[in-house]
Amino acid sequence: MLEGPKVSQSELAKRFGVSQPQICRIIKNKERILSEWHRNGDPERKRKREGKDAALEAALLRWVEGAHATDLPVGRPLLQLRAGHLARPDPEPSGGWLARLGARHGLAGKKPPVEKGDAEQPTAEHWAGAVLPGLLRSYAPAEIFTCGETAVPLPACAPGKGESPGERLTLLLCANASGSEKVPLRAVGDNPRPRCLRGVNLEQMPWSYRAGSLAGVTAPLFAEWLREFNEAMRRQGKSVLLLLAKHEAHPYLQLSNVRMVFVPPAAALAQPLDRGIASDLKGHYRRRLLRWLPAERGAGQPSLLDVLHMLAQAWGDVHPGLIAGCFRAAGFTPAASTEAVSLSSAPGPLSREQLEHDGDAADGDEGTAEGEDASELAAVPPCPSEREVWRSLATLRRYLECQATSPDLFQAFYELEDAVHMVSAG
Repeated sequence: MLEGPKVSQSELAKRFGVSQPQICRIIKNKERILSEWHRNGDPERKRKREGKDAALEAALLRWVEGAHATDLPVGRPLLQLRAGHLARPDPEPSGGWLARLGARHGLAGKKPPVEKGDAEQPTAEHWAGAVLPGLLRSYAPAEIFTCGETAVPLPACAPGKGESPGERLTLLLCANASGSEKVPLRAVGDNPRPRCLRGVNLEQMPWSYRAGSLAGVTAPLFAEWLREFNEAMRRQGKSVLLLLAKHEAHPYLQLSNVRMVFVPPAAALAQPLDRGIASDLKGHYRRRLLRWLPAERGAGQPSLLDVLHMLAQAWGDVHPGLIAGCFRAAGFTPAASTEAVSLSSAPGPLSREQLEHDGDAADGDEGTAEGEDASELAAVPPCPSEREVWRSLATLRRYLECQATSPDLFQAFYELEDAVHMVSAG
């Protein structure tokens, strides 16, 4: 109407039922009003409303634009997480504030914009054939990581569980393409304060435990893990590539030493964890569960703490060659570094015959020496029973759980436990 035949401001005021000065202000600020209307997420909205915290709102909107640029779906939980992070040290914004922000800018269910005529939006096949190789060429296999989640069941009636049947743990797994580095397991359950973890020096365990909704990895839990992973890479002086599936619980963070790249969802792009790494871990875990002998250990069903140690041992049992092979099968390794890697199983503990042979070679002399005092023979303690051995190992493990200064100590303990089990089962 303002661009048509000239109409007096008084006539316009009468036509729309407003004052003449208001019409004057609208004409004077026409360019600014039209610009703000075009930027508005909801073109049907007639009134301009501002949030109480304009700086936080602007920062959050800039982050949303960046997330859309990486084709990352932005849902309510992810917005809540990012808003809380940006608001620090002030209190976290309420759900009502986020709802009003979403209504003002059309964020609820908003998808990343698609430019017209861009039939060229990369398909999964194009991404795997053109985009991924360019990414991988910039990194060595030891600097290419992938992460994902898998679920494992808890034994029935395990202490430290709730009461509902069919409970599980969700495991966050992460490893590199050469198989040389497996990030310690992050287990997520639904019990926020398991009794069996009291007194345990959790900072020095070869695993970590968190409580999540329905025992699942949530966006805040994943963001916490990402920052810890980035800090570990920073301490090692490494800059790495992290390939992961696009998911609402996987927020995009700008990190100093970790470049996050989301893999398009497609059956043809099954990630290395789905190619055999997760199933191999579960196989080792089941084997250790079946190996648990309540009669010998005298402890009944394994507790949540026992299960976490079994899972750490099972993760250690996954052979680096298998991990490297799964990365190659998924196409997640540079073409120039596809050297042959053996997929043979990891060397197991020594057999009983080997132990006996080594013991014979080391001892070199059996029986009593001539003239040995009979009183010294009487002082030799009897051979302990298997139950006594397992109780001693449980005591040693508890000591390490409370006093250990490094997670590496548990690797030596796990090897000792495997050797004792092999001897008792021989």
